[in-house]
Amino acid sequence: MAKLVLSVDGVVMSEVALTKERMTLGRKPQNDIVIDNIAVSAEHAVIVTLLNDSFLEDLGSTNGTFVNGQPVKKHFLQNGDTIELGKYRLKFIADADMAVQPYQQSLASLAETSSMQPLPSPNNETPAVIRLLSGAAVGRELKLTKALTTLGRPGVQVAVITRRPQGYYITHVQGIQFPVVNGNTLGAEAHPLNDRDVFELSGMKMEFLLRP
Repeated sequence: MAKLVLSVDGVVMSEVALTKERMTLGRKPQNDIVIDNIAVSAEHAVIVTLLNDSFLEDLGSTNGTFVNGQPVKKHFLQNGDTIELGKYRLKFIADADMAVQPYQQSLASLAETSSMQPLPSPNNETPAVIRLLSGAAVGRELKLTKALTTLGRPGVQVAVITRRPQGYYITHVQGIQFPVVNGNTLGAEAHPLNDRDVFELSGMKMEFLLRP
């Protein structure tokens, strides 16, 4: 399980395990991680954890959220990242037993690829697939063999597709524009994907298919 190590002026104050899918950081006591400092907004930021991956999002704070010295709105947390809220530092420590990072593929690269080799399935189950409906690689398919698959262009638009016991879900991670599913723009919450749903991301149109 990942955790945050909270420190002030280089002195470690506490460690907080990321035990919930959604954990808020802020000055008010209703937050999961309370930082009682005037430089920190009432609800400053949130960390969303999907399986083995955690994403940080600023909640419109007054003074902003910084990671490794850079201002961020949304950020995919990696081991060793330092979140800065005023004078407070929260170092993100990934679980040492975590699986390797999920398969990631730029949609731009998918469009330019003349052939797409299927990923080996971790078991005998036939996974769902994403079929490209636009670009140079129309008709090519990407098997969703991982529990979490990241799609998009970092810094432009990124979303993740997660496989849960209830089915597959798509969640917006980064970018001003949110993914569009069947013509409807998504919000910040995870959205379930159904067979033959068509979604648009980073200028690409794709179809989600469940194989029998």
